[in-house]
Amino acid sequence: MGSSEVKSALEIAMAKVEQLGTVTDEERLKWKYVPEGEKLAAKYLKQNLNLVAELSQYEKNAKRHVIEGASDILVRNINLSKNDSAKRNNKKAMDGLKTLKSDKVAVENIYSKIRRIFDHYIEQGEQQRKQAYESLKTEFEARIQEAVKQQLGSFAGIKIDVESQPQFQEEWHKLQAQLDLQYIKLLDEYKQELSVLV
Repeated sequence: MGSSEVKSALEIAMAKVEQLGTVTDEERLKWKYVPEGEKLAAKYLKQNLNLVAELSQYEKNAKRHVIEGASDILVRNINLSKNDSAKRNNKKAMDGLKTLKSDKVAVENIYSKIRRIFDHYIEQGEQQRKQAYESLKTEFEARIQEAVKQQLGSFAGIKIDVESQPQFQEEWHKLQAQLDLQYIKLLDEYKQELSVLV
């Protein structure tokens, strides 16, 4: 093997950089300002921050990328409303997005669909979860009674709290995740629609 065949790590890296081509000013702006937008959105979600005032500090070319970064974080923060804190977070993220997006009508149309998911999740979803919980509990009680009967010959009035059993809790968490998945998939579709809006 000749020494001319062996390349240093630096030579290999330089060759790869050359293959990438030159970086445009637009790419540089994006690399700099998208993360700034992400930080701005995170700050907005935690504090009472005026997005319009914050955005006015950037020039037009940079502002596009700041909005892109902020929008991405705000979209990711819209989730199923499992408690009041999640509801407040959703409202804040959605309000912020509406401020950032220029097509307010399209945003509001998507929000209508998202609100329907939230309402359905709270109303019918709660009922589905209760029914699934009771069904799982009944099934577990029958399985435990059968196991006790096989071991002891009869279950002689032994009462076992299935809800406190780790296996029951594990099964319940799996079932809950399955029930939530249908809502999450639909919500993710609408979040994707929000992401592509300008």
